[in-house]
Amino acid sequence: MSSTTTPLPGSTAHTDGGWGDASAPVVPVQTRSDRPWSFEPTDFGVPTGREVNWKHTPLDRIAPLFEDAAGGGIRYELGAAQAHLVSGSDVRGEHFKPEDLPSAIAYKHAGDALHVQLKAEEELVEPLRIDLVGTGDRATAHLVIEAKNHSRGTIVLYHSGSAQYAQNVEILVRDGADLTVVSVQRWDDDAVHAAAHQARVDRDAKLTHVVVSFGGGVVRVNPSVELSGAGSEGRLYGLSFSDSGQHLESQVYLHHKGPHTVGDVLYKGALQGESARSVWIGDVLIGPDATGTDSYEANRNLVLTDGARADSIPNLEIETGDIQGAGHASATGRFDDEQLFYLQARGIAEDEARRLVVLGFLSEIVQRIGIPDLESELVEAIERELAEGAEA
Repeated sequence: MSSTTTPLPGSTAHTDGGWGDASAPVVPVQTRSDRPWSFEPTDFGVPTGREVNWKHTPLDRIAPLFEDAAGGGIRYELGAAQAHLVSGSDVRGEHFKPEDLPSAIAYKHAGDALHVQLKAEEELVEPLRIDLVGTGDRATAHLVIEAKNHSRGTIVLYHSGSAQYAQNVEILVRDGADLTVVSVQRWDDDAVHAAAHQARVDRDAKLTHVVVSFGGGVVRVNPSVELSGAGSEGRLYGLSFSDSGQHLESQVYLHHKGPHTVGDVLYKGALQGESARSVWIGDVLIGPDATGTDSYEANRNLVLTDGARADSIPNLEIETGDIQGAGHASATGRFDDEQLFYLQARGIAEDEARRLVVLGFLSEIVQRIGIPDLESELVEAIERELAEGAEA
């Protein structure tokens, strides 16, 4: 899984691996596309925090997910999704490859995958919502969401309760399909959740993937989307609100593999309270065959109080010169004093002005979800977070 190198005389250990360290002669992964994978947990070893994909994660808090053991501490409430379950399917692992220890453990111990399928040409009138309710115990799972040729629909994964949960979500969007997957994390404060979402989008297909994280102690949802088919599109959106003691993280990877693909990545987060933390790492790879690509990624964070911290790291790798356009951006800041002044000058109290600014900032993502009931719920949740912050 890893390369070795002979340390140079007088060199010191590299922060991303073991360059120059004779006790750990590991060359760090230099690009996201070179990240190793394996279905065997022992190939990864327990993270030390020096690995590039773990250096921003609180390992002491997420350590329960490094235990190589099964768990069933999740109750599934399927509702209308029950009619879309497929049994005896062999598509698990068609695209998914574990890239870290919790993902490999989940793959090993999950058993048969929960497989939700939209049939060819099927068009859902209402979203399918799957409630995943933690019962307070350890849990591992592998879910497959498959949209067959020219199907169209939305599937919501709604997480609540408490659990120590290692989760894999494998998403297959076949030719001409249009799929939206929304993953909502509204866990209790003590929950620990590490999820790897890996998707492949085929010819002329579209995937909209949304991550919404409000609850949980440590929540790490990492989406990886491969635009493999010509003319495929991937739109990756994220929304988070981190309170004191919360760590909310997403490492996003968008791989333009086929020609004439379109990618749009936008994650927004707000943070309030001492030790509130968010981490966003965005990697975009435009491969050598991805001619005519149009891609853009951005992350915006609004820090509401002292003591909160947002880490934002965008990366862009281009392997062809024949593209429509590509770019990335990142910004983290406090309130815009001019906006506050504008509102206060029109008779709006400071607390109300701050509320309006935050709602305006986050609503851009909320409105892209396209599910009115869920959008209303999230606006109410944002209002509640702000009210609790004002009382603290």
